[in-house]
Amino acid sequence: MSMNERDDVEKRKMTTYAFHQVDVFAAAPLKGNPLAVVAGADGLDDAQMAAFANWMNLSETTFLLKPTVPGADYRVRIFTPEEELSFAGHPTLGSCHVWLAMGGVPQGRDVVQECGAGLVTVRRDGDGLAFAAPPLRRAGPVDASDLEAVTRILGLSKDRVVAANWVDNGPGWLALMLRDRAELLALRPDTQALGDWRIGLVAPWDAVRDGDAAQFEVRAFTGGGAVFEDPVTGSLNAGLAKWLIGAGLAPHAYIASQGAVLGRKGRVRVARDEAGIWIGGETATRISGQVVL
Repeated sequence: MSMNERDDVEKRKMTTYAFHQVDVFAAAPLKGNPLAVVAGADGLDDAQMAAFANWMNLSETTFLLKPTVPGADYRVRIFTPEEELSFAGHPTLGSCHVWLAMGGVPQGRDVVQECGAGLVTVRRDGDGLAFAAPPLRRAGPVDASDLEAVTRILGLSKDRVVAANWVDNGPGWLALMLRDRAELLALRPDTQALGDWRIGLVAPWDAVRDGDAAQFEVRAFTGGGAVFEDPVTGSLNAGLAKWLIGAGLAPHAYIASQGAVLGRKGRVRVARDEAGIWIGGETATRISGQVVL
């Protein structure tokens, strides 16, 4: 078989899928965290999903599939450009937004998403959606050697750290609380030294100086194959909420701002009720069409 014939065979194997790109946790157009979503993706294999996510080069790309366990409304697989994740926050809200927009109807009052971390409940939250914060896989104090390592990467003296805690609900987040929003926004970490660390930072807003649009500022730094600052991070905000509310460092309901250094205007709504902690925000579709894979 000639090379052209092989190319023709490969082309005939390709399938067209519905494609959406959405803006999650957005307070204004193009100010949140983008997510690519491929719907009806059951025909794609692992390699195809990973290759498309790598090509898209967004923080995450998701694939909507038929559920495999009772009680789930749909299944989602979540890929970064380098790896598959068992759970992530903004992909959960963005995927649910697309599933509903394409006519998905939940079996119950809320939507139940199946992902690598299990079942995640998503509910309508005013003009947006909110997911139930998953349990922490690792919590508790940060030991001295780890604190020394991350403060050195951040270029931060340890006396500027109000509190530190593991808030890992899957990605591996370690979190530091700083005294001041301005100090947090001014940090310029040594990204080449991040290694495999995933570091979350949070600091309170000052109502007089910063206004009342939010109560906390958040930043997220991830190492590994792609070193970057994430615009708006659902999983980190979920872990932070469990820590801060549980420790009495935050009220039972607040708004977190994220992405300011990157020119974004992310807003994450956090609320605790009798059912747990909910992480919500607005999602808007920016691109709709088809992708051939």
